Amino acid sequence: MTSISMILIGLLGILHLGFMYLEMFAPKALQAKSFGMPLAFVTQLNAQVALKNQGIYNGALGVVLLLSLWLLSGSGQIATLRLLAGFVIVVGVYGGATVTKKIYGLQALPGALALISLFF
Repeated sequence: MTSISMILIGLLGILHLGFMYLEMFAPKALQAKSFGMPLAFVTQLNAQVALKNQGIYNGALGVVLLLSLWLLSGSGQIATLRLLAGFVIVVGVYGGATVTKKIYGLQALPGALALISLFF
């Protein structure tokens, strides 16, 4: 795996930990602004439960991406990272289509760049 791939995967993992922070721990006003949602909606209990649930998944994905850089090696590492980057792309495309277009650039594009780098 190239240094560029390692950097892109590392950044992708950190990015997902950032998403986790926004979804689980950020002030509600920042959540509303970040996700383009009305503050009145974000303050509802059901919205908070949904955001925190999504945050758990993003956090887990971020941790697994980062741990895969250190704990795995060889073809198993490459296959795992390709699969995870593919998941990021799928979720980013779905989020871009259903929530806000900016998710294409914030999630799907970094996932695609990381995936492409894993083929060189």
